[in-house]
Amino acid sequence: MTFTTPAPAATTTPTHAVIDPAILYFGTPVVLLSTLDAGGHANLAPMSSVFWLGKTAVLGLGARSQTALNLEATGECVLNLPSSAQVDAVDRIALTTGRDPVSARKSAAGYRHEPDKFGRAGLTPVPSDTVAPPRVAQCPVNLEARLVHTHPLERDDPEEAGSVVAFEVRVTRVHVHEDVRMAGTAHRVDPDRWRPLLMSFQRFYGLGGEVHPSRLASIDEEWYR
Repeated sequence: MTFTTPAPAATTTPTHAVIDPAILYFGTPVVLLSTLDAGGHANLAPMSSVFWLGKTAVLGLGARSQTALNLEATGECVLNLPSSAQVDAVDRIALTTGRDPVSARKSAAGYRHEPDKFGRAGLTPVPSDTVAPPRVAQCPVNLEARLVHTHPLERDDPEEAGSVVAFEVRVTRVHVHEDVRMAGTAHRVDPDRWRPLLMSFQRFYGLGGEVHPSRLASIDEEWYR
């Protein structure tokens, strides 16, 4: 009897469709950004338009938000990174704002003024080392930072010019919980133990396990210092 090896199943490449989404949140870490207003009152704002290059972070914020006003006025903030286990605390302040009165646009979307974001979230403010805004004790990662540059976006659009700002901040100190530090190291975070909270198209997600070894990981992390 002769056996033949079956031919591999034919595979097809999916086709693309042209769409025009209102937002492009394909998945970024959630940050609780703490700032102080001119009177020294703390504000805590969830946001996810953020990325890092070296010790620089770029934060995308609405120019009229209380957080943006605070950051422009004081030049200081703390990027508090919650884990996926802290999603309830983040969600409790998701439709709140430090602005009073609340803008008509935000009010129509369900936002309301909340003067005590830390209290509403059930989170604890603790002093920072290099900046005035407080850190969030429960967040596994706190990044103290100072404003370096402000970059207004969409300047070529008369209707949107000045409505969104990218804030370039320099990280001045990093605090981490011991349970996310890599064992046997002084300055490394263990990616198998750090489980960030992610936002993708307005929904919360967490990380699964590592999906594939990375060739990039063969480079010692200290090479980037």
